[in-house]
Amino acid sequence: MSKNNNSLIFGFHAVFARVSYNPDSVNEVYLDKKRKDLRIRRLEKQLMESGVKIVRLDSVSLDQMLPNMAHQGVVASVELERKIKDLDEIILAEDKPQILVALDGVTDPRNLGAIMRSACAFGASAIVVPKDRSVGITDVVEKVASGAAGIMPLITVTNLSRSLRTLKESGFWIIGTDGEANESVRDFEFSSRTVLVFGAEGVGLRRLTRETCDYLVSIPIGDIIESLNVSVSAGICLFEASKSVSRG
Repeated sequence: MSKNNNSLIFGFHAVFARVSYNPDSVNEVYLDKKRKDLRIRRLEKQLMESGVKIVRLDSVSLDQMLPNMAHQGVVASVELERKIKDLDEIILAEDKPQILVALDGVTDPRNLGAIMRSACAFGASAIVVPKDRSVGITDVVEKVASGAAGIMPLITVTNLSRSLRTLKESGFWIIGTDGEANESVRDFEFSSRTVLVFGAEGVGLRRLTRETCDYLVSIPIGDIIESLNVSVSAGICLFEASKSVSRG
């Protein structure tokens, strides 16, 4: 849940990661006062070393803060505002190998959170989303991202196709994903400056976005299942692209 510029994130991974990477954005952390196990003691130690205020509450109070959420007895109040890189900053890094992720209408916060986690794991520079028809940072995104939402820049653009063309003019190769594409992501030779583009859940890439791509690739999945979730697809493609970037 969010209020003004604050948000509640919950769970050990999300809270520990946020405190580790950006402690100044954490207002205070609420811990279940009955929990005394090693895991909670380690988190408490990290909080004290980072100068973050700790508030001990009973489980009923925590449940009221986040109804029907598996908060694990750990809830944090954090600042939603963060410094986010803009597209110009990405473009100016001309000599730097980079992977960018562009999401064409992904609206499920769980998918965005999972993609943010994969983007962090495989060294992406940023995620680009359109202003309309996309999800922003929410409490669910923060939870699923397990701290990556506080690390991975999320760049919002007015027109995704236009922004992709700008990136293309700046030396990036725009690689879209399509289950019907003939080129397999396993065999594709990625550039060291690549934008991976993923379409909306169940719909795929819009026509203008598809036409902006330099290449389309597919993920070979056999005949047992029909398609992969967009966050799973993103993780696979990020892994394959990261191998090229590391070589570059």
